[in-house]
Amino acid sequence: MGSVAPGTLERSAEAPRPASRTRRLRLPWRTLLAAAGGLLLLLAFPGWSVVALAPLGPAALALAVHGRRARSGAWLGLVFGLAFFVPLLSWSGIYVGSLPWLALAGWEALHLAVLGAATAATSRLRLWPLWAAALWVADEAVRGRFVLGGFPWGRLGTSQTEGPFLSLAAYGGVPLVSFAVALTGTLLAAALVALTRSGRRRGALAMAGAVAVPLLGWLAWLPLPGPSLTEGGPTRTVAVIQGDVPQPGLEFNERRRAVLDNHVTGTVELAEAVAAGERPQPDVVIWPENSSDIDPYLNEDAARAISRAAAAIDAPILVGAVVDGPGRFISNTGIVWDPEDGPGDTYVKRHPVPFGEYVPARDFFRLFSDKVDLIRRDFVQGGEVGLLDVGGARVGDLICFEVVYDGLVRDVVTAGAGMIVVQTNNATFGYTDESEQQLAASRLRAVEFGRTVVVAATSGVSAIVAPDGSLAARSGLFEPAVFVEDIAQRDSATVAQRLGAAPEWALTALGAGALLAVVVPALRRRSRRSTA
Repeated sequence: MGSVAPGTLERSAEAPRPASRTRRLRLPWRTLLAAAGGLLLLLAFPGWSVVALAPLGPAALALAVHGRRARSGAWLGLVFGLAFFVPLLSWSGIYVGSLPWLALAGWEALHLAVLGAATAATSRLRLWPLWAAALWVADEAVRGRFVLGGFPWGRLGTSQTEGPFLSLAAYGGVPLVSFAVALTGTLLAAALVALTRSGRRRGALAMAGAVAVPLLGWLAWLPLPGPSLTEGGPTRTVAVIQGDVPQPGLEFNERRRAVLDNHVTGTVELAEAVAAGERPQPDVVIWPENSSDIDPYLNEDAARAISRAAAAIDAPILVGAVVDGPGRFISNTGIVWDPEDGPGDTYVKRHPVPFGEYVPARDFFRLFSDKVDLIRRDFVQGGEVGLLDVGGARVGDLICFEVVYDGLVRDVVTAGAGMIVVQTNNATFGYTDESEQQLAASRLRAVEFGRTVVVAATSGVSAIVAPDGSLAARSGLFEPAVFVEDIAQRDSATVAQRLGAAPEWALTALGAGALLAVVVPALRRRSRRSTA
């Protein structure tokens, strides 16, 4: 060992420690920022509905991962995703325990881990706020399609039930709204990064961009339909019956006859109000999903009860029924029930919910929870678009969660629907925010396609959504309710309808291209080092 001058210490072995301690101190703050971003985004969604907070979520994630490696970005994205999805999806475990809830939230959060890694990797590129916003759209596109058909719940766009960003749904659907929210956030992040590095000019430009995006959204409202339900086409008088259920929870369908009777009673009472001149005569009556969990094709008593209601109101009823078959399956079905001819045209739900309406790999998942056997029989997947003629109304029928799938909604409008109907049953989610979150998706669809959206729920929230996304009528949870409104059968086509999924794929390609611009050179450098 060499000599050391008096009064000095040998520091060579210890020199890295202060820098290491600094790194350890910085990482938790980034983690806290990512968690705060997830919670801020949560506050923009129904339950809190502070929609203006939505851009702060992407802003916080962009700041947290800026300049970091992909591995660090993945961790921060996962933290963000868990902070957001665990509370957002808490309704999914309200009656079946925490395992399904946390598994679903964790799966969704993994997608945001990938987003965090990709955002970190591209954060050193020029125009990185643009690439980061496009990557949000790409992440949501993947999350909404894979695995088992995907689950596009909690997309940035569906937080925007009012305000400037909502208008953009008419031009590029939910993906364009998500992009605008994300871009506003990433530009805010870029402004802060620039200002902390004495880049005042860049910071001012980024801030100007963050202000310009919502301003464009306000301008985009100008040519769009307003809150009128009757403008834009010939009208039909539509009645919505929310019959309510005996009690919240999974047991509601053990009293199936009571649920059916509630909807029959609500319809007969409406008929009495019509006869007394207190309500207008409807052309169409909408019942919700599961309003008859007794198969009316097999049970004559159920069929007589529905026929009695249709005869009393003297209008066809769109009944939500569970129908036996084909084979070992059952079908979640909308049935047009005529007051004279009985059951006619039908729509079978095209996108049954995995683990809610059917169980893939049942024996495997039973190892984790016996709750899978609460689903005794699997629902079949329908194969035809839900366009139905009900009392002269061209109804685009969707059942429950189908409203969050872009392609399914686009299909019914493209097929000729003059109005959109969402038949849903949310009794299994109790007094949670699930109904409001689903209603938010319906409000986006109204603007996206310039159509009135009618939501009929067994126990709430039922609503009539005007073409501008505003609520013309709505019910509460677990109460009977009846709406009667004149609704135009529109045939106009929005830009979003004409373009279809093109804006989503273009933005996805933009984000993927930026990522490839980072990944491909990195792989080439690694290859050269390995062969040197």
